[in-house]
Amino acid sequence: MTEWSRLVRPALHELGAYHPGPSMAELEERYGRTVVRLNRNEDLFPPLPGLREAVEAELPNVWMYPEESYSEFRSAVANWVGTKPDRIVPAHGTQALIGTLAGLFLDQGDAVVVPQPTYGLYGQASAARGAVVHRVPLLDLRIDLDAVATTATAVGARLIWICDPNNPTASLIEAAEWHAFLDAVPDGCVVVADEAYADYVEPAARLRRERDVEAGRRLVVLRTLSKLFGIAGLRLGYAVGDPQLARYLDVMQEPFNVNRAALAAGRVCLAHPELIEERRLAVAEARSVLCERLRAVGVEPLPSQTNFVLVRTGVDDAALAAALAGEGLLVRAGGEYGLDGYVRITVGPVPLMKRVADALGRTRATLLARA
Repeated sequence: MTEWSRLVRPALHELGAYHPGPSMAELEERYGRTVVRLNRNEDLFPPLPGLREAVEAELPNVWMYPEESYSEFRSAVANWVGTKPDRIVPAHGTQALIGTLAGLFLDQGDAVVVPQPTYGLYGQASAARGAVVHRVPLLDLRIDLDAVATTATAVGARLIWICDPNNPTASLIEAAEWHAFLDAVPDGCVVVADEAYADYVEPAARLRRERDVEAGRRLVVLRTLSKLFGIAGLRLGYAVGDPQLARYLDVMQEPFNVNRAALAAGRVCLAHPELIEERRLAVAEARSVLCERLRAVGVEPLPSQTNFVLVRTGVDDAALAAALAGEGLLVRAGGEYGLDGYVRITVGPVPLMKRVADALGRTRATLLARA
C-alpha cells in the first residue's frame, strides 16, 4: 500500500481543502425544502440579457480548444478597464490566479501577510507553497493597512494579499490610505489586490488600481466576472499587471485554461456596459431595502457597497443561521470568520430581501426570548 503522505510536499500535510459548503441537492435533502443560498455571495438576479444566447451559440464549437491568446476577450477587458490588452491575463476564475501567483512568487519559508478575517484562499494557497502566513487583525472591522505594511517590513514579506472591498466585512479602502500603504510596502514585496466586489462600488468611490499598475507599482489586480456579471458557474476572471509580469503569469498557467463558453459569455457582458450599470443599481436598491428592513427589526448592518451585508445581530450567530436555514434561507454565520454575533447576507432581488429581513427579525426575537 502506497503511503502518499510520504510523497507529497510536507507543506500540504496540515492543510485541508477549501470547502465552500454542501451542494444544493445536499442542502435540500437536509432541510426537506427548497433553499436559497445567501451565504456564497453569488449573483441572485436573473442572467444578463444575451448571456444564454451567447453560450448556446458556442456549443457547436466545443470540440475545438479555445483560442490560446484569448485576444478578443483581452481586448474587451482592456476596453472595459481602460488599459492595454498586454496588461490583461484571463484565467479560469480568480481562484486560479491566486494559486498561480502563489506559485510564481513563493518558495518554502517565504513570508506572506494577510489581513484577518478575509477571503480564506489567500492564506491557504500561500501555505500550500510552504510560505509562512502572518495574519494582521482588522481595526474596527477595516483592514489596518498601516499594520499590514509594518508587519510586511518586519517579516520581510514576499506577498501581501488585500481584498477590497473586504470579504466578509465589506469595508472599503480610501484613496489616501491606499497610496500611503503602497509607499510603505517594503522592497521585494508584491501586493495582490483582489477586487472581486469592486464592480459594485459607486464609481466616485472606486479606486482605479490599473493606474497604479501603469505607474510601475509592485501590484497585481485581480477581478472576476462571477459577481456583478453573474457567471460564477462558468469560471472567468482576469489579472491586471505589468506586461512583463503578465507574460510570467501566462507561463505559469495551464494552456487553454478558459473555456469557450466562458469567453463568449464574458465578451457579451463586457460589450454592454449599460446593462452592467443597470444591474449594479438594482443590487444597490435591493441592498438599501435589506438594510432598511434590518434596522426596522432591531439589527445593525455595516456599511456596504457590495452584493453582501455583514449584520451585527446581538444573538448567537450559529443558532440564528441554523434557524434561518430551517426556513430555507442560508446565511453565513460570522463565527466562521471569528466574528461572533454577526451574519453575512448575500443581496438578491427586493422581494427576497424583504423575506430575509422579516425572517431574521422573527428568528432573532425567538432567540432573545429564550436567552
